[in-house]
Amino acid sequence: MKFMSAANLVFVDTNVFLYSIAPDEAVKYALARQWLASLWDSASGRVSWQVINEFYSNAVKKARVPRIQARASADELVLWMPVDMSRGLVERAWHWEDKAHLSWWDALIIAAAERAECRWLLTEDLQHGQRFGSVHVVSPFRAKPEDLQLSAVRPN
Repeated sequence: MKFMSAANLVFVDTNVFLYSIAPDEAVKYALARQWLASLWDSASGRVSWQVINEFYSNAVKKARVPRIQARASADELVLWMPVDMSRGLVERAWHWEDKAHLSWWDALIIAAAERAECRWLLTEDLQHGQRFGSVHVVSPFRAKPEDLQLSAVRPN
């Protein structure tokens, strides 16, 4: 079993998963797949139920992935310990919506990344390098997994 420190945890936004199934955008497809492979290998990826639901819906409707395949992919993401929706999460999202003037959906993503104790938020929807409390935004198309030095760590 791998033990992770919060410094290694990466919250992944829906768009990264969608690019990983869209070979028509070759560069983004390759980079998204590289990121996801590294996160699976290091056991450092985290998501929320919001991300899983958005992925499934967009994979089926926009990417035209067969439902059975999209369901299998969504089901695999449950291994990434999805953050549950709760009153506390909603209140924290309201905080970010007001403080940072974010869309509701982006505020929920940041609140979920915080709740999952992630240092990094992998998304193209926010500015690379931007910081929200302890969460640092990383564009999957401006950085590589090795830039975050992702690796499993074991307690001493």
